[in-house]
Amino acid sequence: MRRARHLSDVAGIASGRIPLVTLVQLLSVAEHLNFRHAASALGVTQSSVSTRIKALEETLGLPLFERRHRGVRLTEAGRRFVAEVSAGIEQIDHAVRTAGAIANGTVGRLAIGLHGSIATGFLADLRRRYSADHPAIEQSIIEGPSSHTLAMIRDGKLDVAFIINVADVPDCHSRHLWSEALVIALSAAHPLAALESLAWADIVTEDFLVRPGGAGPQVFEHIIRRVAEHGRSPRLQWRDVGRDTLMHMVAAGEGITLTHEAGSHMPFPGIVFRRIADETEHARFSAVWSPQNRSPALRNLLDLATHMSRLDGLTMRTQTVPSSFPVKIPGHHETGGAPL
Repeated sequence: MRRARHLSDVAGIASGRIPLVTLVQLLSVAEHLNFRHAASALGVTQSSVSTRIKALEETLGLPLFERRHRGVRLTEAGRRFVAEVSAGIEQIDHAVRTAGAIANGTVGRLAIGLHGSIATGFLADLRRRYSADHPAIEQSIIEGPSSHTLAMIRDGKLDVAFIINVADVPDCHSRHLWSEALVIALSAAHPLAALESLAWADIVTEDFLVRPGGAGPQVFEHIIRRVAEHGRSPRLQWRDVGRDTLMHMVAAGEGITLTHEAGSHMPFPGIVFRRIADETEHARFSAVWSPQNRSPALRNLLDLATHMSRLDGLTMRTQTVPSSFPVKIPGHHETGGAPL
């Protein structure tokens, strides 16, 4: 019932039957219980306030105030009406503030698609910094292969996806943000684990484990290309499992796998990571989003990611890159990526 009355009041305001300025003056009179004091607080004339309140009472068909020599007093109907109006004004004010916060990208929700782990690396740092800057933005995370996340971008179910080695996507925008070296994960008991680094010639005869999810399809294509360059046929085994399970299979000696540098920062029992000395390419990570998405929260995330990417580039130009992980300096590109 209260909501129905509130909606009726709002409809009246919208139609011009009861101007909003009249209700503001009503609340001021109810607060001060004096027309002159209310007018002074609002910066208008006493006659203006008195005229509007009288017109309001005539519109409602009931008295809201009892006039007295030194002021006024709310009638019972007036008290009830003022309470409803006050609640309605507060709701309008809340709606205006909420809309403004959403328009500024300080309140809302972001649906983010990922290819794999977010525990370490650029993406983990990005999410932490964004959460610190925009604590009222809820981040919803969905993990899946690139084809799946791209489809969700097109359907409007994701705001942005961070994809490895994305090709040009004609109906989407993309921005390259960072690059990571490729490394080999193998069992700590593997004979090659004793080497500090490997070459592709050392591993072309190994059994490679690849999963269909995440960056699996790109890993698959890269392994085929590198092994073929050495005149061999690749020995690939598909494992329809999550990344952690795949790593446990590698630890058990079932095969080796190719991953990117950030993944090597996550310790796995029985696993060692080795750089590939003659690998010239890097995993390139890009943000992909729909050109129809005008979300201010998304804009803020992309701005922060671009800023971090540029800072990382400057840092890497002034530091010596460790020999164990050759890393490509990230750049800022608005189109897709390159092969692994």
